[in-house]
Amino acid sequence: MVDKNFDLDAYVRKIPDFPKKGILYYDITSILAMPEAFSYCIDSMVELYRDRQINAVAAIEARGFVFAAPFAYRMGIPLLLIRKRGKLPGITLSKKYDLEYAQAEIEIHREDVPVGKRVLLLDDLIATGGTLNAARSLLVAGGAEVPEIFGVISLPFLGYEKVLSPTPVRTLIEYNSE
Repeated sequence: MVDKNFDLDAYVRKIPDFPKKGILYYDITSILAMPEAFSYCIDSMVELYRDRQINAVAAIEARGFVFAAPFAYRMGIPLLLIRKRGKLPGITLSKKYDLEYAQAEIEIHREDVPVGKRVLLLDDLIATGGTLNAARSLLVAGGAEVPEIFGVISLPFLGYEKVLSPTPVRTLIEYNSE
């Protein structure tokens, strides 16, 4: 059973003015460096989804992989990798999406998407929701259902809920301002 009084916030490093002045960066590497915090995250995810019908978990490169891999192992479900363009050798589904000042593209192996199955979409931090929205589009285009999106940390003040609606979003910790 997960300790409901665990203070995950105490393990999240906050770095002002990164990657540019005026931004407060919420760094998950401090969670990974502390086994009790990382364990809390994985145990919490397993507790949240143990009794839900989740057939696979899809994770966003690269930090999402760190949380999704032990979760998939503990749940006994497939792990699907969503990568930056050009990183996967097989036939892929791809999706371009807008960043703040540029465009990016992500891909997934077409044959990895489980048609007709429920795939939990996961990333370490949910900010504007753009990458997760593109990832959800990839999974749906491949024939999967995305019943929920999970993030360890979320920044709802950046408006991701509007971008990711109607898919429910669940997180372990929210920061409502910088």
